[in-house]
Amino acid sequence: MRTTLAALSLLTSLASANPAPLYPGLQLLWSDAFDGSPGQSPNRANWNIITDVRTNNELQTYTPASTNLQLTGGSTIQLIPRRNPSTGAWTSARIESRHVFTPAPNRLTAVEAAIRLGSNPPHTRQGLWPAFWLLGDSIHHGTEWPICGELDILENVSGAPVVHGTLHCGRTQGQGGPCNEPIGRGTATELGGFEGWHTWRLEIDRRDHGGGRGWRGETVRWLKDGREWFVVRGEEIGDEGVWAALTHSPLFIILNVAVGGDWPGYPNDATLDGYGSMMEVDYVAVYQGDLERLKAPE
Repeated sequence: MRTTLAALSLLTSLASANPAPLYPGLQLLWSDAFDGSPGQSPNRANWNIITDVRTNNELQTYTPASTNLQLTGGSTIQLIPRRNPSTGAWTSARIESRHVFTPAPNRLTAVEAAIRLGSNPPHTRQGLWPAFWLLGDSIHHGTEWPICGELDILENVSGAPVVHGTLHCGRTQGQGGPCNEPIGRGTATELGGFEGWHTWRLEIDRRDHGGGRGWRGETVRWLKDGREWFVVRGEEIGDEGVWAALTHSPLFIILNVAVGGDWPGYPNDATLDGYGSMMEVDYVAVYQGDLERLKAPE
């Protein structure tokens, strides 16, 4: 069974076996190109495989099984939601980086991944919720969400043809606050097709560009394939402590495919599981330096 699954996964993987790209003006601090044999788990020195989390009223159980999480042998990893045909129960995968990084003062810090989603048509994705995101490491030390800070780089919800980028921050009780909880502060951009590879990047820019505004002039930017599509400035958040939790504090990386939950709702009879509903990742990388602007592809 394991051999058969690995062979199928290779057929679905179209990514080149490339490590994280290098950019002038940026130092590569950490990366994973997901090298390894077909069907293996990701490098445990780089990733924690999560099995004990179910938030947002999600339906799935996360597992380490190769049916849900596997290297392809082509330097990619696949996170695959599965439905048990006998019981209707859903399983999926979630991994969190062991690498924790802190955006440095007077530097630009970038987190980037090349990702594609499986090719099942949108109407078969109700309840599926793939995501690439960051969470404040203080959540591991007793700080409640969203005070710990959350930066969502890519979320696709129920097959809609868009990707959401969102900040979560501030208060734990009530509505609103600087990040408009529980909704968050965000926007969406065109996905660009379920069959294609795209590069998704978040930049935390803590440099002084001459305005003398300190943290108020710092920015968080979202880029798809080198093109900016969303930006939030410190002055928009308006609270130095909240901004520091988001952009001055230790962060770690999460990749997951949730099933169901408060935002997407639950799967329906048309929802498909398997490789056509997966999230596949070519590499994940963290950079730091003085890049002025990532050049978009011609």
